[in-house]
Amino acid sequence: MERTTTPGQPDASGTESATATDPGDRTGPGAPDRTTRQAALWATVIALPLTALVAVLVFGQLNPDPVASPDPSPSSARPQSTAPVEMAAPALAERPATVCRALLSRLPATIRDLGQRAVTAGPEQNAAYGDPALTLSCGVPKPTVAPTADLWMVNGVCWHTEHGNADLVLTTVDREVPVRLVVPPGQEQTVQWAAPVSESLVASVPSVPDVPTGCVGG
Repeated sequence: MERTTTPGQPDASGTESATATDPGDRTGPGAPDRTTRQAALWATVIALPLTALVAVLVFGQLNPDPVASPDPSPSSARPQSTAPVEMAAPALAERPATVCRALLSRLPATIRDLGQRAVTAGPEQNAAYGDPALTLSCGVPKPTVAPTADLWMVNGVCWHTEHGNADLVLTTVDREVPVRLVVPPGQEQTVQWAAPVSESLVASVPSVPDVPTGCVGG
């Protein structure tokens, strides 16, 4: 006789008929939900950059940038007396007085690194710079220039140089009104002090045609 098998009932061999399932399809109880897996994945993706950022911030706190050392301040200028410099002021004729006033109005505020100072007399014809003071006098007597005199052309002005009482004395010999510059022992003994004064002289004190032969280019 032919046997029939009712669905859901075991066959005669005692085995139950069932539909085969894919081992990878874990949808039964206890298997992780797909939404849960995706949420965990996104949490991991977001957490990694945050962890790196926190690490950078912590490293920055532990290793702050070194503070730049302040630039050293420039050395202070040598203390300079503010007292007026003692100078004589002989009376000048009208023309020399006018020329000297023009010169004094054009003198620089500093000569090299020496600042200008007040004088005790004749600010319209005298000036002083630095400490010890380098002095300038306008309207002085014209010097006698010997054939062997030491003459220097500085910025278009001819200066006669001589040493007296340890000072370096520079006097113009090619200007209508002579001007004298005295460099004291405490300052460098060089004719280059006359350079900025010469520029003011050219602009304010006329030259004369008759100049010593040693004034080359005068």
